[in-house]
This record gives sequence, C-alpha cells and structure tokens, in this order.
Amino acid sequence: MTAQTLDAFQVIADPSRRKMLQLLSKDNMTINALAENFDMSRPAVSKHIKIMYKAGFISITDIGRERYCTLKQDGFNELQDFINYFDKFWTNKLNKLQSILDQKSR
Repeated sequence: MTAQTLDAFQVIADPSRRKMLQLLSKDNMTINALAENFDMSRPAVSKHIKIMYKAGFISITDIGRERYCTLKQDGFNELQDFINYFDKFWTNKLNKLQSILDQKSR
C-alpha cells in the first residue's frame, strides 16, 4: 500500500501541526523539545513531524543523538501560490468595479 500524499492545506489543517510550525518559526528545535509543548505521546508528535517533513515544511538534521527540525520554504510555496492566485483575482475584480464606478460618476 502506498502512503497517501498530503497537500499543503491538509498539512496545515491540523492545529497541532500549525502550532509546531509556529514554534519552529522562532527557532530550530529538537523533536523532544517540540514534544514538550504538546499533550500527546512522543510517537504522535513524530507522526506529525514526518507529515511536515514529507510535505516540505521542515527539514530534519541529526546532530549527535538529537534530531533538529528546521522550517523550510518548500511547503509554504504551495500555500503562497494559491493565495497569490486569488489576490490577483480579487484585484482584477476590484479594478473592474472601480472602472464602472468612475464611468458612472462622470
């Protein structure tokens, strides 16, 4: 059986993963340090870490016996592309509305 791939929105849909990403935005953290911030088992935290890693939101570096998590840009790019698409969509709609309003005010 093949592992299901999650898109970026599925990754950030989970509140625990969003909190982990926010914690990692402040500093790199070991998996154990991340786990201390949650009321869940270490294996549950590891499962979240694995999902974020596979989706390109974090990298993991082994230093001695510790595994450090660091934010990566890759996962966030998919989110930004989606948001940028709709920013352009709404900007175009608002510009058209402004044109119509300008014509009516003449």
